[in-house]
Amino acid sequence: MPDQDQILLRGRLLSFSAIPDSPDDKGAYSYEDDGALLIRDGKIVARGRYPDMQAACDAATTRIVDHRPHLVMPGFIDTHIHFPQAQVIASWADQLLDWLNDYTFPEEMKFSDPEHGRRIASGFYDQLVAHGTTTASAYCSSHPASVEAYFGEAERRGMLMLGGKTMMDRNAPDALCDTAQSAYDDSKALLEKWHGRGRVHYVITPRFAITSTPAQLEAAGTLLKEHPQCHLQTHINENHNEISLTLELYPDATDYLGVYESFGLLGPKSLLGHCVHMTNRELQVMRETQSVAVFCPTSNLFLGSGLFNKAGLESAGVRTAIATDVGGGTSYSMLRTLDEGFKILQLQRQRMHPLTSFYWVTRGNAEALSLQDRIGTLEPGTDADLVVLDARATGAMALRMETARTLSEELFVLQTLGDDRAVVETYAAGVPLKT
Repeated sequence: MPDQDQILLRGRLLSFSAIPDSPDDKGAYSYEDDGALLIRDGKIVARGRYPDMQAACDAATTRIVDHRPHLVMPGFIDTHIHFPQAQVIASWADQLLDWLNDYTFPEEMKFSDPEHGRRIASGFYDQLVAHGTTTASAYCSSHPASVEAYFGEAERRGMLMLGGKTMMDRNAPDALCDTAQSAYDDSKALLEKWHGRGRVHYVITPRFAITSTPAQLEAAGTLLKEHPQCHLQTHINENHNEISLTLELYPDATDYLGVYESFGLLGPKSLLGHCVHMTNRELQVMRETQSVAVFCPTSNLFLGSGLFNKAGLESAGVRTAIATDVGGGTSYSMLRTLDEGFKILQLQRQRMHPLTSFYWVTRGNAEALSLQDRIGTLEPGTDADLVVLDARATGAMALRMETARTLSEELFVLQTLGDDRAVVETYAAGVPLKT
């Protein structure tokens, strides 16, 4: 950090150690009304009350950044997003398969051009940062150049990002299709170049069963066996037409999840987008393999896919995460995502407390990614990825906050009325990126 050895960042600190059982579960979270984080070399090295932290610091080598009266939290984590769909978001369409064919596939073909990829990557990351997202797991296009653009921008900004080349060898335009062998070869080369370089994590990425032949899913499973340190991401049970077509293409499969199960694609680092229409057997296999069900509320509403049953999944022992799913999703904001997720759960009488909401987009999503030792908390030793939030950022929010009396009320105002205007600053490894 220029001219200084370390930063003492002051503000109201909120972080979670577990999912709160209730608003009174003070053991699940830590809140400090006047706290401070000592940040050095991109890490949180100490945390505590501001007066104590200030007294312990060397004034000559410590720069104080005062974010009061704002709330300082771990940066938001988005567990399912599509980098090539930055110019697809807000495209009028019918349902999933129509939307892919009419908008997504034509747009993704443009990513064969490296310059186009670099330009979109810059704008894509600008949006993540503006909305307080410090980590995301993204699908790139089927072109290796798109992965280079995506990870190159992550490296330039010092962000912890996950992503991978989308593998697809059928039921898409020829210009997007690879083969089972080329998808394996390209993915392996990209993985060996990027995984573990800086803060980058490679994700093996078969789009979904409809666009992958059995040979390609077998190749994806081989990659996962060869590189068990990597994540895998795909889609499942988003839409009834998608499910029907999948079972036509894989007539021997017990169910949709059985397709992925048969190729060894399930496990604790497998991120399965949507999981809206799950069978009891699928829930059992999800639990046994510790695979993660990723809730994409704005996308599910936009494409009319259905309602994610959070309580049903979690009571069956399935791990869950939440994500924007841009561009089927309609906002880069995890705050807007929480708001729409709350409404979907309300329709099913599954009321979600705001403490649970903010646990989910920080520590909860970090646990879903098996990265809770690095991100998602304010614990000493973790990466200094942070978001600073202002619950009075707009006139409507300020007016409502005049009557807010508790931390939970403030969080619910942020969730219900907040967007990028409520994000004062976003830090990646201790470096401010928004201003």
